[in-house]
Amino acid sequence: MSKQESVYAAAGFGASVPRGKRPAIVVVDFSYGFTDINYPTAADMSLQIEATRKLTDFARSVGIPVIYTTIAYQPWEIQALPWLKKATGMAALEAGSRLVEIDQSTGIQPDDTVLVKHGASSFQGTNLAALLTGAGIDTLVVTGATTSGCVRATVVDAVQSGFNVLVPEDCCADRASAPHEANLYDMAQKYADVIDSGDALTWLRSVA
Repeated sequence: MSKQESVYAAAGFGASVPRGKRPAIVVVDFSYGFTDINYPTAADMSLQIEATRKLTDFARSVGIPVIYTTIAYQPWEIQALPWLKKATGMAALEAGSRLVEIDQSTGIQPDDTVLVKHGASSFQGTNLAALLTGAGIDTLVVTGATTSGCVRATVVDAVQSGFNVLVPEDCCADRASAPHEANLYDMAQKYADVIDSGDALTWLRSVA
C-alpha cells in the first residue's frame, strides 16, 4: 500500500459500494459535441463508446433502464450563465444543433430516454432522480464524458441522491489523461466503485 493509499485508508475512505438488485445505466454526454473530433470541444472517445455500448445493448435487451444525457443551451442561457463565461467552449452546445445530438455509434434507440441538462450534473435541473426513484432503481452504472467534469458531477449527485454508484473506467472519457486518472481515483475513494466494463457486465447479467 502506497503512502497515499495509507492516508486515505486511515481516514476511512475507499470502502466497497453495496450493489443492489435494480440497476440502471446513465450515459453522460456522449453527444457529437464531445465525440466528433471535427469540433474543438470534442476528443476521440470511440473506445469508451464501444465499451459502453456492450453494457447498454445488454441492459436494453433485459429491460434494465438506459438513460442518456446531453447538454444543450438556449441563446439566452449562453449570454446569462456564469459557467459559460468560464468554459466558453461549451457555448457552442446550442439547442437544435448537431453538437447536442447523441452520437449514433452509442447504439441509442428511438425510445431511449434522453435528458437535456444545462450544467455538469445529470441531476441538476432534470427529473433524473424522480425517474430512477419511480423505477425502484438502487444502483447506477455511470459512463460517459467527461470523467473530470460531467461524469464526476453526476456521480457525486447520484450518491447524494441515495444511489449506489459503479463507474466502469474504460467507459469514461476525457480530453487528457491526468484529469481522467485523478478523478477516477478520487471517485473510487469517496463516491463509487471504479471497476471495468467486464465486471459491470457480469454484475448486470447476475441481476437481470
